[in-house]
Amino acid sequence: MEFYTEEIPLRTSKRLELIDVTSRVSEVLKSSGIGNGILNVFSRHSTSAIFINENETRLTGDVESILKTLVPEDSSYGHNIIDNNADSHLRAVLLGGSQTVPVINGSLDLGTWQSIFFAEFDGPRNRKIRVSVAGKPME
Repeated sequence: MEFYTEEIPLRTSKRLELIDVTSRVSEVLKSSGIGNGILNVFSRHSTSAIFINENETRLTGDVESILKTLVPEDSSYGHNIIDNNADSHLRAVLLGGSQTVPVINGSLDLGTWQSIFFAEFDGPRNRKIRVSVAGKPME
């Protein structure tokens, strides 16, 4: 079994922003030379998340709206005494910091409408995501 890892830098431009990183993750997979196994995408930041869903403008808008409704930015949170970004941490908890995708014949085994997203909740910032791939090399 082989293992490959690479970091992808990102620059976000808004406080809450959803970025489709599928193509960049696919590039890392190609660089890995791994044909069958698993790929993990991990956010190295506690005020961001990684999730998988459809990249459709109205849906991504709905995701942003529901996160703002569930975890309002202007609520009174204990952590705000330190950084005034508790909403960002709480939104990240809801979506999670990583996703794992099967790798089949050198490709991400995503469903027809699935994309991998990086979710920024405390931007704009410079960010990094870690892509790790484990499995058997391409033959």
